[in-house]
Amino acid sequence: MNFVNPTRGRIDLDAMSRDIIDFMAEDTESKYTLIIGTDSQLGRMVCFVTAIIIYRNGKGGRFYYRRFFNKRIPSLRQRIYMETSYSLDMANILTENLNVGGIDNLNVEIHMDVGNNGKTKEIIREVVNLVIGCGYMAKIKPDSCGASKVADKYTKCAM
Repeated sequence: MNFVNPTRGRIDLDAMSRDIIDFMAEDTESKYTLIIGTDSQLGRMVCFVTAIIIYRNGKGGRFYYRRFFNKRIPSLRQRIYMETSYSLDMANILTENLNVGGIDNLNVEIHMDVGNNGKTKEIIREVVNLVIGCGYMAKIKPDSCGASKVADKYTKCAM
């Protein structure tokens, strides 16, 4: 699994995990939030982008993203579920890697590209409950910058 960081370029999962651990070690007094969000864009194929953001609360952060493609998905509901599932998978993998590196009890938020306005409002409760059921904090628009801003930006670059 490869990721992109605007400063470091292409890195793999282990390098990203080490970079997050090193970033957190620079300021051990601060609180951190790990934000993971996925967005998608329709084209000939569906472009998915998962954004991983380590946020030093009140002091900025770093982000990484992974872009991948899948066949066209006919249903918006199915696409939103896939986005949420990709974010949850990444959260599970990354928190396990960080735990091995000595980082535990990290505040993890899953950001979803759903909100009270538009077509996605009908499935908010479903995907929020899915995320909470997996043990993570769920954020929706306008508080879901990981999906609706960072990941969204990189879905458009691929089209």
